[in-house]
Amino acid sequence: MRKNLMEILCCPVCKGELDLTVTEESGEEVLEGTLRCAACRVDYPISEGIPNLLPETVCED
Repeated sequence: MRKNLMEILCCPVCKGELDLTVTEESGEEVLEGTLRCAACRVDYPISEGIPNLLPETVCED
């Protein structure tokens, strides 16, 4: 994921701002890390350069 995408990314649930935590990068490319919504307190992982912004679903039994 390119760091400049942070300008347009938002929380898929509340549309709030996301905070980026990088654990591995290559130049301007984030390879591993986390996007966190401070409002929802939800973490979205970045794995192999791909952010997973799918909101968690509630499973009912």
